[in-house]
Amino acid sequence: MFADLHQLAKSISTRLSPSVDLSSSSPIFSSFTLIMSHPDDVPGTILLWDESHHGNDLGHRGEVVLQPQPSADPEDPLNWSRRRKLVAISMTYLYVLGVGICTTVHYSVLTQIAEAQALTVSQLNLGTGLMFLFLGWGNLFWQPLATTYGRRGVYLVSIILCIPPVLWTPFSHGPSQWYAHRIILGFIAAPIESLPELSVPDLFFAHERGSYMAVYALMLFGSNFIAPFLAGFILDGAGWHWVMYFAAIWVLFCSTILFFFMEETIYFRNTTETDVVAVDEKTGMAETTQEEVSFPPPRTYVQKLKLVLLLPGRPTPKQTLMKVWRTFKILYWFPNITWAGLLYGTNLAWYMVINGTMSSILGGEPYNFAPAMVGTAYLSPLVASSFASLWSGWFADKIALRLARRNKGIREPEHRLWALPLSALMSTGGLIMWGVGASHDLHFMGLIFGIGFTTFGVVCGGAIALAYTVDCFKEIAGESLIAVILIRNTLGFAFGYAINPWIDSLGLQNCFISVSMISLFVTGTFLCMIVWGKRLRKFSAGRYWSYVAEERTLSH
Repeated sequence: MFADLHQLAKSISTRLSPSVDLSSSSPIFSSFTLIMSHPDDVPGTILLWDESHHGNDLGHRGEVVLQPQPSADPEDPLNWSRRRKLVAISMTYLYVLGVGICTTVHYSVLTQIAEAQALTVSQLNLGTGLMFLFLGWGNLFWQPLATTYGRRGVYLVSIILCIPPVLWTPFSHGPSQWYAHRIILGFIAAPIESLPELSVPDLFFAHERGSYMAVYALMLFGSNFIAPFLAGFILDGAGWHWVMYFAAIWVLFCSTILFFFMEETIYFRNTTETDVVAVDEKTGMAETTQEEVSFPPPRTYVQKLKLVLLLPGRPTPKQTLMKVWRTFKILYWFPNITWAGLLYGTNLAWYMVINGTMSSILGGEPYNFAPAMVGTAYLSPLVASSFASLWSGWFADKIALRLARRNKGIREPEHRLWALPLSALMSTGGLIMWGVGASHDLHFMGLIFGIGFTTFGVVCGGAIALAYTVDCFKEIAGESLIAVILIRNTLGFAFGYAINPWIDSLGLQNCFISVSMISLFVTGTFLCMIVWGKRLRKFSAGRYWSYVAEERTLSH
């Protein structure tokens, strides 16, 4: 069928006058052309390395290919200077640090909150689980807004609105109020889970994304470890109420910096990742084609402070609503995305399991850690996160580039997954050291190393799952990432809710043995994706290209 339609399109175009540009005069024909130009393209399979040295002398290491192709617009974020890009992504990371700290600052003071507010630890963990649930499902509201009206406004509104529920926390009493402000905070902070993953491909090309995505994962999980570390010392010096006041002050500080320095990165382009342009890896200069196209003048600083940016080509309100529904369809029609969600979700689950048991294990017999010392234990996962970021980012990018060179320059998203074996082993070993070690009163340093090993696997699994999602289906990354986060946070909520009854039923040792085996099995399924991942992407190709064409049609 595709072949017949492709031949029909070709015959039509040969009968038309060369001066007639149907792609600009008819959005329907433009979308038809888009589908016809990619009938056999497998989404995510791209030319990333060209050894043929066409054009200029591009250096002895060969030629890196820019994906996606940048436009001729100097205000296209892909064309920004390195300094401007780094400032922009740094503001995204600051948002993650701000929101990440305020949503997790309570972890090392759960015992004190329980005593002050007549709550059980199980009720506190349920409230935290509900927060994580809404951190995922809230993106059904925030992400469509960000993909239509811009990232900056969503970032700023989200972080500023985090302040009221944080300040409510010290004044609440009883489980109902605890659940209420945790749910509200989760919904408001939801962009932290999926919007930075859009900002990275806004600014960086395919061969760069992994490193910046890994730094995002480091900031996301690292903020979750910095917060309890600081909270322990604040508790000792000023009481647990000031832990929450500190979080509110920190968020206000971050909001102020973001308002003045965060730049909008949304941009609607007409190229996909199958359209290529070459770049000299040594000089970083792209081979561009001059176009007779006029672009609006650069925005002034005052114009850049606006919270909403209405660009030509943005989704219509109808399309914005369709994106919400499409998220659920993606879970069925795009198995690669579902798998990435399961990988990320199970890794978040181990993070929830560690957080849900750290205070009770280290604060109880035989360790009897003071709150400040429980907070200090979070330095282990913080250090491990740094190494994991390097492994899942820079190293995974190098693996993908090397395998692309060996594959005649063609990069498959599955190339990145070869960084997962170490992650699987580290996470499995860490969970055993933590749970089984604690059940046998292992020296506390053994538990500290166990936390670190588990965190290494958690951060690697999360960063690689996100990068794989964008690599597979870049043009619908907004909806795909929401689908991944829905799976991730639902699983995180389930495990966070179930861990205490699970331990009560099986005991600490058997519970963590089963948890570690689940971790090894789920991460080990990357081998299935190595073998069948491309076939699954090919299965989704027709629907993917129709979604891309649909967006192009409805936005005109």
